Amino acid sequence: MSADTRQRLTSGFGQKRSSFRDWRGQRPFWGGMLTLLAGIPIMYIPYQNLTLGSLTIRMSTTAGAGSLIIGVLLVVLGLTMWFQPQSRVFAGIAAILLSLVSLVVSNIGAFLIGFLLGLIGGALGVSWAPGGPVARRAERVDGATDTTGAAGTAGSAGAVGVADRAADDPADAETGTRAGAPHGRPDTALSPAAPGDGADGAHDKDGNGRHRAG
Repeated sequence: MSADTRQRLTSGFGQKRSSFRDWRGQRPFWGGMLTLLAGIPIMYIPYQNLTLGSLTIRMSTTAGAGSLIIGVLLVVLGLTMWFQPQSRVFAGIAAILLSLVSLVVSNIGAFLIGFLLGLIGGALGVSWAPGGPVARRAERVDGATDTTGAAGTAGSAGAVGVADRAADDPADAETGTRAGAPHGRPDTALSPAAPGDGADGAHDKDGNGRHRAG
């Protein structure tokens, strides 16, 4: 078998599996499966004999026809959940009622096997609801991701803006430095006197400590 043939077979199996997964997700698959399986022991057990060594126990009852009808109806309801999912509520309720009736009619619900399977399958059929389209869920996830990314970008931009303002206005940083100086010590970090309007308006000190105008 060549590589192309193997790849073609693999891709065909993958497509069938994907199609089956999509089909299964559009209906109460497991509810229908359990309901269908519940009908088999209810139909089968009342018509069989249990042999223990030389002892033969007949499990058939006078209501054998009723057990057969209940089992067939459960199988039909399970198929209805598969191929008519819009009738899932009716099929689920009917499966639950038939499972309760099988307790009396069919050997305690086929020794509780068919009863429990039908009860759980009917409950799953009633409670199942179709999900939203995959595209909408993907759009919601993308929208949440975009919102988170925008919030992170805004926070980063705010931090950068604070750093830029601190770099543009060193007086704030200098004020913070003076505020942090110990009490009682002269502030040696004071900035020099602000320059005047020009050289003619500058003031300096002479040797006697008096100010003289330029």
